[in-house]
Amino acid sequence: MRKKEFNKSKIKVLFVCLGNICRSPMAEFIFKDIVNKEGLSDKFVIKSAATSYEEIGNDIHYGARDKLIQKNIPFCKRKATRITPNDYNNYDFIIGMDDSNIINIERIVGDDRDNKISKLLDYSDNPRDIADPWYTGDFETTYNDIIEGCNCFIKYLKDKNYI
Repeated sequence: MRKKEFNKSKIKVLFVCLGNICRSPMAEFIFKDIVNKEGLSDKFVIKSAATSYEEIGNDIHYGARDKLIQKNIPFCKRKATRITPNDYNNYDFIIGMDDSNIINIERIVGDDRDNKISKLLDYSDNPRDIADPWYTGDFETTYNDIIEGCNCFIKYLKDKNYI
């Protein structure tokens, strides 16, 4: 992972998956909940995006929504958006959910010259992909992986004195 100083008021994090209706919005809302509970909301800008155009404009998938409701994670109505080349300059961390996302992110934004792109579970002791529940139907495992990744990511930020 990179060494970086944050001289700005907020750390900008973009979570990315294929369609921006399951994993990345779950990560967005879970991470917002974590930073809110830690009293750090004023230190972050947290969003999510897709690498494809397939779901642009659609709200969060009902399975992801239902899992967030079940786990008492606040969320709001939203529309899927796609990552853009400008997002590389606008975000400090661009966090994908699997290897395919990383390949597609790099195709869209270009070379990762500042080491901003990573997978969410790269911050854990067990780096791996987060399976897409669109295909598996297993929103519980996806939720557990995202919780693990978000908790490890906040720990990483603290350990590096970014927050």
